[in-house]
Amino acid sequence: MDDSGNAAHDVLRNVKKTTDGDKVMINVIAWIVLGFIAGAIAKAIYPGTQGGGIFATTLLGIIGAFVGGTLLTLIQTGKFALTGAALSIPGIIVAILGAMAFIFIWGLVARNT
Repeated sequence: MDDSGNAAHDVLRNVKKTTDGDKVMINVIAWIVLGFIAGAIAKAIYPGTQGGGIFATTLLGIIGAFVGGTLLTLIQTGKFALTGAALSIPGIIVAILGAMAFIFIWGLVARNT
Protein backbone atom coordinates (compact mmCIF):
# COMPACT_ATOMS: atom_id res chain seq x y z
CA MET A 1 0.00 0.00 0.00
CA ASP A 2 1.15 3.57 -0.79
CA ASP A 3 2.12 5.70 2.23
CA SER A 4 1.77 9.05 0.39
CA GLY A 5 -1.69 9.69 1.86
CA ASN A 6 -0.34 9.44 5.40
CA ALA A 7 2.67 11.65 4.58
CA ALA A 8 0.41 14.39 3.24
CA HIS A 9 -1.75 14.13 6.35
CA ASP A 10 1.34 14.42 8.59
CA VAL A 11 2.51 17.53 6.72
CA LEU A 12 -0.89 19.18 7.09
CA ARG A 13 -0.99 18.32 10.77
CA ASN A 14 2.45 19.85 11.35
CA VAL A 15 1.74 23.12 9.55
CA LYS A 16 2.22 25.98 11.99
CA LYS A 17 -1.08 27.42 13.05
CA THR A 18 -1.43 31.17 13.25
CA THR A 19 -1.15 32.32 16.84
CA ASP A 20 -2.68 35.41 18.41
CA GLY A 21 0.76 37.02 18.47
CA ASP A 22 1.07 36.53 14.70
CA LYS A 23 -2.35 38.12 14.18
CA VAL A 24 -1.39 41.13 16.29
CA MET A 25 1.83 41.62 14.34
CA ILE A 26 -0.01 41.36 11.02
CA ASN A 27 -2.57 43.91 12.22
CA VAL A 28 0.17 46.32 13.33
CA ILE A 29 1.89 46.04 9.95
CA ALA A 30 -1.45 46.53 8.15
CA TRP A 31 -2.17 49.68 10.20
CA ILE A 32 1.28 51.09 9.40
CA VAL A 33 0.82 50.38 5.68
CA LEU A 34 -2.71 51.82 5.70
CA GLY A 35 -1.50 54.86 7.62
CA PHE A 36 1.35 55.56 5.24
CA ILE A 37 -0.79 55.17 2.11
CA ALA A 38 -3.70 57.23 3.44
CA GLY A 39 -1.47 59.91 4.97
CA ALA A 40 0.60 60.34 1.81
CA ILE A 41 -2.47 60.58 -0.45
CA ALA A 42 -4.27 62.96 1.94
CA LYS A 43 -1.21 65.23 2.09
CA ALA A 44 -0.98 65.19 -1.71
CA ILE A 45 -4.68 66.04 -2.18
CA TYR A 46 -5.11 68.59 0.62
CA PRO A 47 -4.22 72.13 -0.50
CA GLY A 48 -1.30 73.89 1.12
CA THR A 49 1.78 72.46 2.72
CA GLN A 50 1.75 70.09 5.64
CA GLY A 51 5.12 69.55 7.23
CA GLY A 52 6.41 66.35 8.67
CA GLY A 53 8.32 63.38 7.41
CA ILE A 54 7.43 59.75 6.89
CA PHE A 55 6.61 59.17 10.57
CA ALA A 56 4.22 62.15 10.70
CA THR A 57 2.61 61.05 7.42
CA THR A 58 2.06 57.52 8.72
CA LEU A 59 0.69 58.79 12.04
CA LEU A 60 -1.62 61.17 10.14
CA GLY A 61 -2.97 58.25 8.11
CA ILE A 62 -3.51 56.06 11.18
CA ILE A 63 -5.37 58.88 12.96
CA GLY A 64 -7.28 59.49 9.73
CA ALA A 65 -8.34 55.85 9.63
CA PHE A 66 -9.81 56.18 13.13
CA VAL A 67 -11.44 59.54 12.40
CA GLY A 68 -12.88 58.31 9.09
CA GLY A 69 -14.00 54.97 10.52
CA THR A 70 -15.66 56.64 13.49
CA LEU A 71 -17.43 59.21 11.30
CA LEU A 72 -18.58 56.50 8.89
CA THR A 73 -19.94 54.42 11.77
CA LEU A 74 -21.72 57.50 13.14
CA ILE A 75 -23.30 58.22 9.76
CA GLN A 76 -24.30 54.60 9.11
CA THR A 77 -25.59 53.63 12.54
CA GLY A 78 -26.18 56.91 14.34
CA LYS A 79 -23.98 55.66 17.18
CA PHE A 80 -20.60 57.03 18.23
CA ALA A 81 -18.08 54.21 18.34
CA LEU A 82 -14.31 54.38 17.96
CA THR A 83 -13.68 52.22 14.91
CA GLY A 84 -10.96 52.19 12.32
CA ALA A 85 -10.94 51.61 8.60
CA ALA A 86 -9.61 48.33 7.28
CA LEU A 87 -6.79 47.72 4.80
CA SER A 88 -8.99 47.57 1.70
CA ILE A 89 -9.88 49.98 -1.09
CA PRO A 90 -12.96 51.36 0.73
CA GLY A 91 -10.95 51.44 3.96
CA ILE A 92 -8.18 53.44 2.31
CA ILE A 93 -10.74 55.91 0.92
CA VAL A 94 -12.30 56.34 4.37
CA ALA A 95 -8.84 56.76 5.92
CA ILE A 96 -7.89 59.39 3.32
CA LEU A 97 -11.08 61.36 4.00
CA GLY A 98 -10.48 61.02 7.74
CA ALA A 99 -6.89 62.20 7.37
CA MET A 100 -8.04 65.20 5.36
CA ALA A 101 -10.61 66.01 8.05
CA PHE A 102 -7.86 65.71 10.67
CA ILE A 103 -5.57 68.04 8.67
CA PHE A 104 -8.40 70.59 8.56
CA ILE A 105 -9.12 70.31 12.29
CA TRP A 106 -5.38 70.44 13.14
CA GLY A 107 -5.05 73.56 11.02
CA LEU A 108 -7.87 75.25 12.95
CA VAL A 109 -6.38 74.30 16.31
CA ALA A 110 -2.82 75.27 15.35
CA ARG A 111 -3.96 78.60 13.92
CA ASN A 112 -5.72 79.58 17.17
CA THR A 113 -2.71 78.83 19.38
